[in-house]
Amino acid sequence: MVGAALGTKLVQQKQEVMMGSRTANNDGAQKWLQSVGGNGQIGTFAEAAAFGEIALDCTNGANALAALRLAGMDNLRDKILIQVGNPLDFSKGMPPSLTVCNTDSLGEQTQREFPETRVVKALNTVNCEVMINPARVPGDHALPICGNDAPAKAEVARKLSEWFGWKPSNIVDIGDITGARGTEMYLPLWLRLWGAIGTPVFNIQLVHEK
Repeated sequence: MVGAALGTKLVQQKQEVMMGSRTANNDGAQKWLQSVGGNGQIGTFAEAAAFGEIALDCTNGANALAALRLAGMDNLRDKILIQVGNPLDFSKGMPPSLTVCNTDSLGEQTQREFPETRVVKALNTVNCEVMINPARVPGDHALPICGNDAPAKAEVARKLSEWFGWKPSNIVDIGDITGARGTEMYLPLWLRLWGAIGTPVFNIQLVHEK
């Protein structure tokens, strides 16, 4: 769902997009390609990683590392990887638990395994409808990003503004990739808030003293 939402929005922005999956021509990929009028491409994880200048990891967080291994270290070398997924474990139903937390994170695991990839954790604290259209939530609201590569974070911030309309002042750099611990561990609260207010189309606002 997240990959389809982001990919579709990028196609609408006239970006060249390849959607990757384990098998290039699976039903989900074919349906997405049809939904964008054939104005994208589909391929394997490896083909998509080789194709893109910037890669977006929209896989289920529990399976993200396996998918990235299929994408290939060489195909991701020196590229920005925007990691959107969270390490949610639904094996015991709702609410999910986290496969990693407190002293580590999926973002850190990814950066360790792919040291030459410029990993930026972003968009993982909002629903996909808000990711691609932050105006769905009225007023100013915050989008934290983190990563070890400062120029990569700056480029991601520019792209999120250009592609999806995020105000630069609402994109909050929370530091190195260890910041992913906090944004990923926010998800259990995010899910509870969804249940409490009855919609996933919401976000948080940062209010602080001047």
